[in-house]
Amino acid sequence: MAIQKQTKIVHPGGFSGGVVRVPGDKSISHRTALLAGISSGTSEITGFLEAEDCLNTLKAMESFGARSWIDDEGMLSVQGTGGKFIEPVGPLDVGNSGTGMRLLAGLCSGSNIQVTLTGDESLQSRPMSRIKEPLELMGAKVELTPQGTAPMSIQGGNLNGIEYRLPTASAQVKSCCILAGLYADGPTTVIEPIPTRDHTERMLRAVGAPIRVEGQKISVEGYGPKGPKFMARPYIVPGDFSSAAYWLAAAAAIPGVTVRVEGVGLNLRRTALLDVLRRMGASVEIERTSAPTDPEVYGNVTVSGAELKGTEVGGAEIPNLIDELPLVAVLGVLATGRTVIRDASELRVKESDRVAVMVENLTSLGATVTEQPDGMIIEGPTKVIPTRGIRSYGDHRIAMSMSILSIFAEEPVCIGNVACVDTSYPEFWDQLSNLGVNVE
Repeated sequence: MAIQKQTKIVHPGGFSGGVVRVPGDKSISHRTALLAGISSGTSEITGFLEAEDCLNTLKAMESFGARSWIDDEGMLSVQGTGGKFIEPVGPLDVGNSGTGMRLLAGLCSGSNIQVTLTGDESLQSRPMSRIKEPLELMGAKVELTPQGTAPMSIQGGNLNGIEYRLPTASAQVKSCCILAGLYADGPTTVIEPIPTRDHTERMLRAVGAPIRVEGQKISVEGYGPKGPKFMARPYIVPGDFSSAAYWLAAAAAIPGVTVRVEGVGLNLRRTALLDVLRRMGASVEIERTSAPTDPEVYGNVTVSGAELKGTEVGGAEIPNLIDELPLVAVLGVLATGRTVIRDASELRVKESDRVAVMVENLTSLGATVTEQPDGMIIEGPTKVIPTRGIRSYGDHRIAMSMSILSIFAEEPVCIGNVACVDTSYPEFWDQLSNLGVNVE
């Protein structure tokens, strides 16, 4: 329990910028673990994120019969199952990972096994009915709590392809349906209301899956109950843009400071924050270093700070910015004028209600914030004066975003329950210190 309630004190000032390499992309690490786990042979994965969420997905694949090991240089090797699954003994605990649970649910639905997926208290509060509906339309049996949450029990097998229009833009639900569709008879088509992250489509294309993307319609031709016969291959996981975002945002708000993040993912459906930083007045430079044959684009990003001005984010920009919205709120506190976040009701069903939690925390540091049903309005600039400690509510992105705002405070800021940061970015506090900030 002491670890769960770990506290950090972030002292103001000191952020000096510099060159940073961030850990591997969390979303891509989940997907490499899944695809390597169902392939034939041994896949080698460079840059896999060794954080709790991704390791829990890897452990789940081992429960289905895969084997994995990490060498002294951090190379992950996964010996796949060849597409066959053994039924695990007992529930599979995926910790805090909504991505892991929803993607695993898609795979489990395709196999004639019974599986129970569970997680921590936060994950058990998140909505899972959004995947229950399409999976049951395909023929799986899915049981949830009366509240529509995990634990989730799945009896898979004998799926039929469907055409499914997503009620809400969600890359996780889309990917769940596509992965289940690999084991279905006939095609499975998912229609998005607006484009979301396309890591699953890119990676399936790389392993030779019959996937077709036509605008916002994504289709995969099912292999039937025996599933696909993917072959092992090497994977490169680029640096996680959502991790890089903290350093880019900090630099953007300090005139004269520059941060260069190397080897970071540049997928256009992940990097909307760069457009926001430009609108607010920061300088942004991008250098692509990936090869044309790489499934994912990656390279170097350099941001130089300026006097920021408020902006508005909403509409089609939101899915490509969803994880960085707490950071946008932080920048709104530091910028001149009004910053508006709208069309972001999805924030309320993340690891915490990120709208309510950010409003509470920003207000406790002296900011002028108005909560909206689908976002918030921030009036800046504001002197950051802590009146009490910050509560993360066990949400890693809240803890990290508020640590960035703490750099600009007039006194040290105490942030409680920060062990959650280990779910996605175990090196965060060390890198914050390496960039000049005093952290106790």
